[in-house]
Amino acid sequence: MSDLQQAVQALQQGKVIAYPTEGVFGVGCDPDNSQAIEQLLAIKQRPVEKGLILIAGNFEQLVPYIDLTQLKAEQLEKAMNTWPGPVTWIMPASEKVTQWVSGEFSTIAVRVTDHPLVQALTNAFGKPITSTSANLSGLPPCKTTEEVMDQLGEQPLVVLAGKTGGRENPSEIRDIKNSKVLRQG
Repeated sequence: MSDLQQAVQALQQGKVIAYPTEGVFGVGCDPDNSQAIEQLLAIKQRPVEKGLILIAGNFEQLVPYIDLTQLKAEQLEKAMNTWPGPVTWIMPASEKVTQWVSGEFSTIAVRVTDHPLVQALTNAFGKPITSTSANLSGLPPCKTTEEVMDQLGEQPLVVLAGKTGGRENPSEIRDIKNSKVLRQG
């Protein structure tokens, strides 16, 4: 079984995985499995209030999680012009989104990745996965498989080996309502 197949199987079984993204390694799980998200937050030592990003291989995978009725065509077009790519957009969350994913917000952070391995992963899984940097709270994000193993090797997760997209920083985060940059990319 390939690394990719193992990662997809782990997601289907409600496990947490680590995987390379555009700039750093991410850790993620099935966004619809609250037990998997609990495990992810425990691994990261991350408070649930912060919320998580959803990363997908295509926009269609994100549609069920976004309340498109609250968006204007030009707002959506602005996001589409940055995808696939390293820009995460804060959008209105649909009823499907649980507080495990949105945290204390009524919005959801979403990205259509241009990383080929993550595209293959989410396409094989058939939906987006959660994405937060692979590191323990307070430590720098991991950029290699080795760093993931050093920092998180004791944790119960499946590592999808690979290389990041070579960008220096985690993805840029922008608000869809006003295009304001909330985190530089």
